[in-house]
Amino acid sequence: MAEVELTEDTLVIRVRGMDRLFALTSRLEIALSHVLGAEVDPELGHPEWWKSLRLTATQIPWVVSAGTFYQEGERVFWDVHDPEKVVVIRLSDERYARLVIGVHDPPATVRAIREALGE
Repeated sequence: MAEVELTEDTLVIRVRGMDRLFALTSRLEIALSHVLGAEVDPELGHPEWWKSLRLTATQIPWVVSAGTFYQEGERVFWDVHDPEKVVVIRLSDERYARLVIGVHDPPATVRAIREALGE
């Protein structure tokens, strides 16, 4: 599971536990000006392994998806164990087009991101 931290001008994603090994990263920093929005998406599930190219990622179907995936022509960062706890963060002008992360409280996380964006 990931933790989201918001500062005045930055969105910080902290990758926790073994997911740091699976994703090959422990932290992502994104300028808030590059965040287009966030939404809860419990229907997303894990990436379909036959439709995704894993670049630097680990995927154990229906257990964990963590790291960088190439999907539909976009680079997407995943850190998901429980599909019911998924938040999707859309980005522009960043390495990733989207961040798909599992968090403890998806509605509260989305609300905090939207507030930080002034929505």
